[in-house]
Amino acid sequence: MYIKLKQIGSIKTPYTDHAPYQPVDDEKDNFRIIVNNEYFEGLLHLEDFIYIYVIYYIDRLKKEISMHVSPPWTNREMVGIFASRAPNRPNSIGISIVKIKKIIKNEIVISGIDVFNDTPLLDIKPYIKELDSKKDANYGWIDGLEGDTDHLLLHIRGIPHGY
Repeated sequence: MYIKLKQIGSIKTPYTDHAPYQPVDDEKDNFRIIVNNEYFEGLLHLEDFIYIYVIYYIDRLKKEISMHVSPPWTNREMVGIFASRAPNRPNSIGISIVKIKKIIKNEIVISGIDVFNDTPLLDIKPYIKELDSKKDANYGWIDGLEGDTDHLLLHIRGIPHGY
């Protein structure tokens, strides 16, 4: 079965050839979401939230899809695609949590996001503390990796570091 989705806007970032693995909250560059005019009214009261989910179409993938991947920050550990956050998936849908800085008409100024400039926007949903933060969440198979877990977490979060 094929499903048809509508692009409701686009995401503006400084990234044209390389983007981080995860959003970087304190990124100083200009990050914006431009919502198409016909969906502008859907932004009513969105500014009352601090964070939002941004759901987008990953339109620039060049690698083939595999059901097994080895995240680059592991020591060649193989995991299933659904046990990873690899971008090459059966459906090229991405999701990021970003902070709203301000909203001006149909433009949402946000914290850093890990997508290329002009990435198609599919949806926006508010991040709600009690619904979206799970106290008993864990690190899954990452907990079983040997080595410096703190170092691995820096890679997972896409945080630049010197070791």
